[in-house]
Amino acid sequence: MITRRSVLGSTAAAIAGAALPLPATAAPGDFVTRKGTGLQLAGRPYRFAGTNMWYAAWLGADAPWGNRDRLRRELDTLAGIGVRNLRIAASAEDSSLKNSVKPAFRTRGSAWNPALVDGLAYALSELGKRDMKAVLYLTNFWEWSGGMMTYLSWVNGGKYLDANDPAHPWPEFPDMTAQFYANSEAVGLFHDYVRATVKRHSGDPAIMAWQLANEPRPGGSPKSAEPNLAAYNGWIQGTAKLIKSLSPRHLVSTGSEGLKGSVERADVYKAAHAFPEIDYLTAHIWPLNWGWVDAKDIAGTNDASFARVREYITQHIALATEMGKPLVIEEFGYPRDGGGYDPESATRYKDLYYKLIYDAVEANPGIVAGSNFWAWNGEGRPAHDDHRFRPGDTAWLGDPPHEPQGWYGVFDSDASTREVIASHARALARVTPA
Repeated sequence: MITRRSVLGSTAAAIAGAALPLPATAAPGDFVTRKGTGLQLAGRPYRFAGTNMWYAAWLGADAPWGNRDRLRRELDTLAGIGVRNLRIAASAEDSSLKNSVKPAFRTRGSAWNPALVDGLAYALSELGKRDMKAVLYLTNFWEWSGGMMTYLSWVNGGKYLDANDPAHPWPEFPDMTAQFYANSEAVGLFHDYVRATVKRHSGDPAIMAWQLANEPRPGGSPKSAEPNLAAYNGWIQGTAKLIKSLSPRHLVSTGSEGLKGSVERADVYKAAHAFPEIDYLTAHIWPLNWGWVDAKDIAGTNDASFARVREYITQHIALATEMGKPLVIEEFGYPRDGGGYDPESATRYKDLYYKLIYDAVEANPGIVAGSNFWAWNGEGRPAHDDHRFRPGDTAWLGDPPHEPQGWYGVFDSDASTREVIASHARALARVTPA
C-alpha cells in the first residue's frame, strides 16, 4: 500500500536522483514552434493525430505499480496507427480529496516521489525514441489528481470540498477551487513545482508544450467567476512567463476547455489566450457531460448532439482565426453504444463522433493544428465489476480515478475506432508529410 511515507525525500534529491539521463542538447529544428496560425516542426507544418494518456508517468515508474514493458507496447501500438502526440499528466498532488490518484508526484512540502519523477523522464525518453511529442500539464482544476483544491487545502488549514458532494452542489466546488488563483501561498507552492519540473526537462525536444493546468476555470458560473478574472488572468500570464523563462524552446498553452471553461463568455476565453506567452488555443468537447446526448438514447439524441458539436468547433475556429493563433482540440470523448464500459460494447456512434472531429481538423489545415482523443486505454481493463478505480489498482486506464473505468477510453481491441484514428493520421500525413 502506498503511504505518505513512501514519497519521502527532498525535492532536490528527487530531481537530482532520477536515474535516467536527460536528453543531449537538441537542435532548434527538433522543437515544435508556432508560425502565425500554424505549428511547425523542422520548418514544415506540424499537424497531428494525438491522444490523452495521463498515466504515462505511472506506467513509466520503476515501481510495483509501474509497468515499463506495457508502456513501450502501448507507445508502439499508438505509433503503429499514426498517433504521435500524447497529452500527459506531469503532476499529481497527494490529497485527501475523494478519488484523487495515488501515488502522487508531491506532497505539500519537499516530499516528492522519485519513482514518478523518474517515470515521467522514462516516458519522455521512450516518446523521443519514436519521434512522438508530449503536452505536459502541471496541475489540475479537478480533484482526480489532487490539483488546485489540494494546493488550497495545504495553506488554509486543511479545508476542502469534494467534487459532486451532495452537501455542496454545483457550482460550489469550482467556485472554491477558483480561489486558488488569488492565493499567493498556494500559487507559490505550485510555482516551486513548475520551476523544478520545467527546468529539468527544458532541453527535451520530445515535449511540444507545457500546459498550465488541466481545464483551468475562473469559477463555476458567470456571477461567481467575475471577481476572480483579474487573479485568473494574472495567474495565466505569470505562470506562462515563468515557464518561458525556464524553457524558451517549448510552447505554452492553458489547457482550457474553451467557452465551456470560460463560463460561456468569449471575452473571458479571449483574454486568457491573448497573452503573447500563450502559443495556441485549446478546446475540449464533451457532449455527454454537457447534456447534449443521452447515453440511454444515443440514436434518438445523436443528430442534435452532433449539430452542437459542429457549432462549438465553428465558434473556436472563429476565435482562433480572430486571435491569429492555432487551435488544438485536445480532449474529446463519446459514450459507447448503450453507455457501456466494457470492451465488448459497440462503438458505432463513438466512431462517427471521432470522424466528425477529424473531418473538422482535416478541413481546416490553416488553423486547427491537431487533436487528442480522450483517451487511450490500450491493454488496460477495468479491474472490478463495478468499473470503479480503487486505491492500489495498477490497471491504469485513460479514464481517471473519479470516472467509471472504460467510460470513454479506447481499448486496444476497439478495431473500428482504431481504424478511424489510423485513417485520419494517414490523411494528415498525405497533406503534411513527416
